[in-house]
Amino acid sequence: MAHFPALKTAAVAQYPADRTRRFSTRRFRFVDGLEQRFPGYGTGLKRWTLRLDLLDETELHALGEFLAAHGGRAGTFSFTDPFDGMVYADCSFEQDAIALEHVDAGRGQTVVSVKENRS
Repeated sequence: MAHFPALKTAAVAQYPADRTRRFSTRRFRFVDGLEQRFPGYGTGLKRWTLRLDLLDETELHALGEFLAAHGGRAGTFSFTDPFDGMVYADCSFEQDAIALEHVDAGRGQTVVSVKENRS
């Protein structure tokens, strides 16, 4: 399985970066008006928002190629959490395309959202 591309500094992200956790709760409502809730899956799924502001041309190109090669949201890859270094084997992008902006000569920026999938 492919791994999310690291930057030339060997880091996965630049700061500030965000990490959130999603939870799933199922709710059943009975005829008498009472309801019962239980978790849809055991633990929360993680989601990362990476704001990459200081990319050079090769890093920007590599990120765009990686997204295209994996089909956007449909593809899966492994991702290293920039906060604790743990590798999550089943992740995907939250979008099919990203805006690759060229700010200055040799400098670009983009925002990428990665989510953990339930295997």
